[in-house]
Amino acid sequence: MVQATAAVAREAGADFVLEPVDVDEPRADEVLVRIVASGICHTDVAIRNQDVKLPLPQVLGHEGSGIVEAVGSAVNHVSVGDHVVLSGDSCGHCRHCHEGLPTYCDDFVERNLSGARLDGSSPLKQNGVELLGRFNGQSSFATYSLAASRSVIRIDKDLPLELMGPLGCGLTTGLGTVVNAMKPPAGSSIVVFGVGTVGLAAIMGARLAGCAQIIAVDPKPARLAMAEELGATHCIDAAKEDVVARVVEITKRGADFSVECSGVPVAVRQAVDCLGRPGWAAQVGATPGGIEIPFSMDHMGFGRGIKGVVLGDAAPQTFVPYLATLYRDGRLPFDRFVKYYDFADINQAVHDSAITGEVIKPILLMES
Repeated sequence: MVQATAAVAREAGADFVLEPVDVDEPRADEVLVRIVASGICHTDVAIRNQDVKLPLPQVLGHEGSGIVEAVGSAVNHVSVGDHVVLSGDSCGHCRHCHEGLPTYCDDFVERNLSGARLDGSSPLKQNGVELLGRFNGQSSFATYSLAASRSVIRIDKDLPLELMGPLGCGLTTGLGTVVNAMKPPAGSSIVVFGVGTVGLAAIMGARLAGCAQIIAVDPKPARLAMAEELGATHCIDAAKEDVVARVVEITKRGADFSVECSGVPVAVRQAVDCLGRPGWAAQVGATPGGIEIPFSMDHMGFGRGIKGVVLGDAAPQTFVPYLATLYRDGRLPFDRFVKYYDFADINQAVHDSAITGEVIKPILLMES
């Protein structure tokens, strides 16, 4: 058993609390990772606030990067000392896993959203009492993670390990949604609603795909400026402009594709309303629980549609190393919108990203 420090989400809306935890020894299909850094994602905050109602108390975090300390007897794809990025868990056996869509695994909810292993146990304990610690296969808001083996992805050691964690969620989600789920042909038009980490990754993905018109929509001017820097050809201030009318004006016929990354209900509707015919919208942002959004079937009936996308329809074991290569080659410069924080300053990092919005991607450093 290993002793660690974890940021525990105990009550809805309350600060994360750093507490000591005991971490189990690896089972056959588990990997013990010393966490070097972990990105903070909007979903972590939404669960802490109970906008997304998963059980508390729990150790969250799902953009971890670190070094392998120990492996279970059945693990053969990583070894002690390897540098790794952590992503979601999957069974590896169901039809969707075999088709390269592990985020639609038959066991996805139980493996990633329960906070526990499939048998209901947790790898974390406090004074002998279990604490939920298997969020998204990892629970990386801690100095050690006992991760599910399929969550652990080896990367090259020449890459900046402290930066790589967001490849496991935010970057995979945004860029993957464009290149895997939407597959826009060169010369097409695409609108990205909400240009935080996921939206900016979608912008970079659209640029890689050769989209001719890449339109960023957000109410924050600083984020629109970053989107333009990373490849957006047009920017729309959602707080000041008629978004749908402006998209039609830019594209002349409506957009071929849209990616909704904010989860704001009005933006979900706009992501469909701005489409030309035919046109497809991808819903990526986490909307409030129980929300229902009406769509005009007169509009939808002309070859338009919307689909939900989880983790960019990607297979993380191969997609994360691909993203790392893009970063190394200068084609995925997400370091431009990252800010590092000491682990002890997790609540300040949440404030700066989720409350004021001044930081796009905060990354926690477990060792100062």
